[in-house]
Amino acid sequence: MTVKNPLRPDSVRMGPIDFQTINRAALAALPALLGRWLPDGKKQGHEWVARNPQRGDRQPGSFSVNLNTGRWADFAQADARGGDVISLAAYLAGISQYEAAQELAKMLGLKGAGV
Repeated sequence: MTVKNPLRPDSVRMGPIDFQTINRAALAALPALLGRWLPDGKKQGHEWVARNPQRGDRQPGSFSVNLNTGRWADFAQADARGGDVISLAAYLAGISQYEAAQELAKMLGLKGAGV
């Protein structure tokens, strides 16, 4: 029986994945993705403002995603922020960025991105 080394990064254990290509495709589909992930949100300028489903927000306001860059943050939590769509997907689903990239690639129909 082979035991995986839990200290090795996912990319070493499972093979490389093209994060840049997946992020670029996800950014192009971001409004649709946000409508699915954060359906109570709304567009305000270049931002999607919604309740943070990870902390039981009662009203939108402190959690937002930049629709041009994919950067996101919950300004009520210092450690809840990221620079791209993959990190947002990982945060919302409670999974690793590698797993989130795989799921996004499948969702977006990307072949050859390491999936």
